[in-house]
Amino acid sequence: MELHNTVEDIVVARVNEIFEAIDKEGSERKYCTCNQCRMDITCYALNRVKPHYIVSNRGASRVRWESIERQQQIADISALVHEGFRQVNHNQRPFFNHASGESGAGKDKNVPAFNIPTIIGRLFNGNNFAPISDVDVELFWNGQMVPMKDGNWQNPYRVVANTEGTFSFWPAAVPAPRANEHETFEYSLRVSSPEYETLVRFFKIPVESETQASGSFTLKRTFKLPDLYLFPPGEAEQNG
Repeated sequence: MELHNTVEDIVVARVNEIFEAIDKEGSERKYCTCNQCRMDITCYALNRVKPHYIVSNRGASRVRWESIERQQQIADISALVHEGFRQVNHNQRPFFNHASGESGAGKDKNVPAFNIPTIIGRLFNGNNFAPISDVDVELFWNGQMVPMKDGNWQNPYRVVANTEGTFSFWPAAVPAPRANEHETFEYSLRVSSPEYETLVRFFKIPVESETQASGSFTLKRTFKLPDLYLFPPGEAEQNG
């Protein structure tokens, strides 16, 4: 059984139509039309519209594309997309090179690669077990800072208050000689802050190479680290 959100089809199609029109005719507001902004606008609209799921081809045949309700839905979605244009272009991602027009996720996609899973962990105060914020987390491999999948993922990662101590990395895919090769990647994690002792942790991730680099994020491909605890200077030794 496969679920499908028919509203997603409408949103994606409408975003593409508007982008194509802007590329062809231009825009007085000088909207950015890079791939990243296109995805951000699509997400903006999808998060604000009610989904409509179907289970089979028979379900698809029941969708009334010409109904008055459907026409109103398309009009509402169009308004959301235009609103998304204004919001996204006013708050563009600061770490992404919008002039390049590329998100980075598709680079070298058609060659064998080790697709490293997203790495997720949490930081806590070792004294009161409260989530920690305002610290920098760095990820290293072979003594070098690990490059990320694209500009939307940062290394070092700055942990902020509203993430409740959570940090995440999505390392760039590593080229492989062929598919179905096995390799263990040894990483080190360093957490530094003036208020705490520097924490260094080593861990390994076994990865099997695939026919090409992954271009999409999924929670199914995630490596979860054990919770990490930071202590003020000198207290780590006192606590063993």
